[in-house]
Amino acid sequence: MHFSLIIDLRRSGRIQEAIIYAENACQCLPDDYTFQILKYLTVPSIYDSPEEINFYRQRYTQGLQELIQQTSLKTPEEKNNALAGIGRLTNFYLSYQAQNDIELQRQYGQLVHEIMAANFPQWVVPLSMPKLQPNQKIRIGYASHYLDSYSGTLWLTGWLRYCNHEQFEIYCYYTGNNPDAVTQQFQEYSDVFHHIPHNLSAVCQQIIADKLHILVFPEIGMNPQTMQMAGLRLAPVQCTAWGHPVTTGLTTIDYFLSSELMEAENAQSHYSEKLILLPNIGVSYPKPYIPPIVKSRADYQLSDDAVIYLCCQAPFKYLPQYDFVFAEIARRVPQAKFVFLRGKLLQQRLKRAFSAVNLDFQDYCVFLTIPERLDYLMINLLSDVYLDTFTWSGGNTTLEAIACHLPVVTCPGEFMRGRHSDSFLKMLGVTDTIAKDTTEYIDIAVQLGLDPDWRNSVSETINQRQDYLFDDKVCVAGLETFYQQVVEKSS
Repeated sequence: MHFSLIIDLRRSGRIQEAIIYAENACQCLPDDYTFQILKYLTVPSIYDSPEEINFYRQRYTQGLQELIQQTSLKTPEEKNNALAGIGRLTNFYLSYQAQNDIELQRQYGQLVHEIMAANFPQWVVPLSMPKLQPNQKIRIGYASHYLDSYSGTLWLTGWLRYCNHEQFEIYCYYTGNNPDAVTQQFQEYSDVFHHIPHNLSAVCQQIIADKLHILVFPEIGMNPQTMQMAGLRLAPVQCTAWGHPVTTGLTTIDYFLSSELMEAENAQSHYSEKLILLPNIGVSYPKPYIPPIVKSRADYQLSDDAVIYLCCQAPFKYLPQYDFVFAEIARRVPQAKFVFLRGKLLQQRLKRAFSAVNLDFQDYCVFLTIPERLDYLMINLLSDVYLDTFTWSGGNTTLEAIACHLPVVTCPGEFMRGRHSDSFLKMLGVTDTIAKDTTEYIDIAVQLGLDPDWRNSVSETINQRQDYLFDDKVCVAGLETFYQQVVEKSS
């Protein structure tokens, strides 16, 4: 009950109350490590101002130090309590502060590793690379809570679909329990598929028994059990990828599989893992099925003469220092309508930003709740422009907008997590809507809104070049070359 209350308060933007309840829970349940984590490491899911970001980052930094100092793993009870605590939540929201998280992640990663080592000492020792016999295949494992229709792993189906099965044997470990049509694809593309839901020891035992050469976690940081597994040594070489595009800080993760188009020149300084730049966007994303247009704007209470700017990111991707962008576009495009699909928590901030230029945000901002995937795709098809978020850009959302031929306005950030859309557009060869700063971002968005001929031209170019982006096999060949080199080097 305490846990649900704290998480719900944070999710609804009531961060100070969440922290107070976490402190109360620590007093009521002093042996529950979960509330120690929540007391020291809770950060908002959404910020009210840039100053608030700085305040909570400092608080997290200090809190992490205190948590580390107070963590004792001497008795069986302490070990079990700490294991249960890190098995209930991750530090997911830290990376939405748009700063280099490598040092904080290293500290948190070391804490996770020590807790896992205390509970499973047999699974933290280095493993030797299995010898490859003549005509034997390299065994690659993929472990995730999300081998289903989930944004952080949907791209992985392409790596498996185009795998060279003459050289590689694919093992999948599905630790969640929401199987669907995408799960069936993972099963179809695997040589061995294990569904072991919510059972940490069992899945670890299975991975060890399969004697993999390489184990890949497509995302680390979204699911607690995956973080626990990644803090162990279950294969001689362990990798993560950009399903959650932030360094893990774990010494047990050797490589970060990224994209040559997404990373800046100094990118290695953002990662504790060795960075591997795979060709193009690094993943083979399946081309989404886009249905014919079967609904109209009127179905969503949107007018035909409005210039619809689609704003479909999760609220925690919208940082307060960029709120003025919407108001500035509205000031120059009177017919603008910003359609937010998950943005109700942003209303107070948007009200302030629009008031600063003497506009009423309710005249321009529409907040929709989309019940079905069909409606989500209809909104994409009925919109005029897709506005990407700064510092953490769209991934699946941008790719689906591109599949709907929707012009995308983006501005690449400092870190890979803010450069997804930029890389997609570069791969398409549609770069006129990539901005170098906020001023140019506004100018491009305004021009797209006011110049339907240019907007249609961009849309048509995106339509013609779809095949450059989706179902890319070049990156899979690059991935498999990396796998071969690593196994040879370690043998």
